[in-house]
Amino acid sequence: MDRRLLILALGMFAMGTDNFVVAGILPGVAASLHTSVSAAGLMVTFYALTYAVAAPVMAAVAGTWPRKLLLVAALSIFVIGNAISAMATGLHWVLFARALAGFGAALFSPTALGVASALATPERRGRALATVTAGLTGATALGSPIGTFIGGFGSWRTTLWFVTLLGLVAMIGVWTMLPSVAQPQSIRLRERLAPVRDMRIALTLLTSLFAFGGFLMVYTYAGVVLNHVTHGDERILAGMFLLWGVAATGGNLWAGRLVDKFRSRHIINAMLCVAAVNFCALPWTSGQTLSAALALTVWGICGWGLIVPQQHRLVQLSPHVAPLLLALNNTATYIGLACSGLLGGAVLQSIGGRYLSVVAAALIGFAWGLSEAAYRRIEQPGTAPHAGASRRTGAA
Repeated sequence: MDRRLLILALGMFAMGTDNFVVAGILPGVAASLHTSVSAAGLMVTFYALTYAVAAPVMAAVAGTWPRKLLLVAALSIFVIGNAISAMATGLHWVLFARALAGFGAALFSPTALGVASALATPERRGRALATVTAGLTGATALGSPIGTFIGGFGSWRTTLWFVTLLGLVAMIGVWTMLPSVAQPQSIRLRERLAPVRDMRIALTLLTSLFAFGGFLMVYTYAGVVLNHVTHGDERILAGMFLLWGVAATGGNLWAGRLVDKFRSRHIINAMLCVAAVNFCALPWTSGQTLSAALALTVWGICGWGLIVPQQHRLVQLSPHVAPLLLALNNTATYIGLACSGLLGGAVLQSIGGRYLSVVAAALIGFAWGLSEAAYRRIEQPGTAPHAGASRRTGAA
């Protein structure tokens, strides 16, 4: 295993813990700051929107920075944002700090994935992307449940101090252990956004937006959705997150091997269709411990198993601008996350949390339609570069 990929995965682990631990502390934040859970859910929206807007912009602005320096600077901003969150006494300061942490993540994650893609040979690119992304899914398996568990004994502030410490460790690790990496050619913002005009790429990005909007809507308000099983106990919720995270990590690594052998279309279709059915059944399966555990396992495998084939499809479409496309894919994912926080809050206010997963299933079903539209565009004669390679490596 390439040590450089493991170091990048460590940074992704810190980012992932910060991103997903919030779901477990929203009730505590709302009670402490005397606000509603839906208002506290804006913590997710501010983080995600900042990430979505800043990722492509800062990738252009910081295009001439050395990769290692950029990664360390990003982690520094991330650490400061979480420290402010932990000390904040009002919701407005918490939201500002979440936006700052999201800005740091926007600098780090696309850069880390771009470096991973550049370090790997084409035939092992799927596994390289999966290794770095495994830091993100590993955070759902370990970082987020541990952070939620800590919050159960202390408070939501203790959880955010834990995330701050993780970011600091990751920053030191990247600074001391990652060798210098060749920086890519600088790309202006207009050039960076140009591939979106390619309908194959635009449809693939929209697939990520709607799919992860659905997946993460349920995660953001998991404390409400799983209340029949957890009875409001954050330690039980942490155990459920642990199961979900283990399944997510397994699904991500498994998908990394599959996309190096099979067409990504089949993997994407399977993940989306199974996930939509699973979410339609969740209002009933979430009522019992065993069925809820099974539903979370399927959800974790499908949700995180989708990331790598989506990334792989984009890289195979335009390998020469892979870092750009991966940044835009992250942007699409975080726009989906931001919108899911707002839409999920509105659903909670109108019909409650029981049928939130059914609304999410509708978003995932729409994502499947977009994915199939992208596939048909890719298969049109004369539109898919290196078509023979695509068929061998599963790009479509």
